[in-house]
Amino acid sequence: MLVFRFLAAIGIASLTLNGCATTTSAGAVGADRSQLMLVSSDQLEQTAAQGYTKLKNDSTQNGTLNKDPKMLARLQAIARRIEPQTAVFRKDAPGWKWEVNIIDSNELNAFCMPGGKIMFYSGLINQLQLTDAEIAVVMGHEIAHALREHSREQVSQAIAAQAALGLGSAALGLSQNTAALANVGYEALIATHFSRTDEAEADRIGLELTARAGYNPRAGVTLWQKMMNANQGGQPPEFLSSHPADSSRVQQIESLLPVVTPLYNASRR
Repeated sequence: MLVFRFLAAIGIASLTLNGCATTTSAGAVGADRSQLMLVSSDQLEQTAAQGYTKLKNDSTQNGTLNKDPKMLARLQAIARRIEPQTAVFRKDAPGWKWEVNIIDSNELNAFCMPGGKIMFYSGLINQLQLTDAEIAVVMGHEIAHALREHSREQVSQAIAAQAALGLGSAALGLSQNTAALANVGYEALIATHFSRTDEAEADRIGLELTARAGYNPRAGVTLWQKMMNANQGGQPPEFLSSHPADSSRVQQIESLLPVVTPLYNASRR
């Protein structure tokens, strides 16, 4: 959800009516449904890049950015193995301006902004004692959100909802109202989590990316088991506020293992 906060802070300057499309190829796991896209990729990626830069600058000023060079090198090495595999779903994705950074914080959180801007919080790795394969599952899942452009889709859905209420009728024909409509729609997303459809797609794509990169996809099961244990009692971690962990999710991941395990075995050969 941090992606929404930072994008909302910058705002969307204009709206491009693109209609329905699918943002990725299906891959082995099948992820190619039609999506409503009313905002251009370039617009959202520019906004995301600005938000990511601001986050880095703020973290540098308070001394929390990349304090552990060894951990940063570890994450960057995992990212380098995953990034080329994104071509299976999007041919343009390996050419994104990928970036990986870490914020030193006890927060259990991670995200990938549109365009490949990845941020991990050290608490997620340290407190859950994540293996490289489990980190790869988290990273693959977050990258999958960016590949599928779920943020762009939700912005578009919010704009469409406002239009249905009558606020967007002028935007369909009068350009002076498009920016205002985009801002109204975007504000509606600030407190919105990724849908279960989005999460299921990210699980599917992320697990395939993990396997193709040579990490055991069974780590998806152990990862979410750790997440569920972290969620027992007290306030759930930030990561789980937008990534609900439950036993059914683990079952869904287990059901994908027969599909992605051969990809993992092939990568090791």
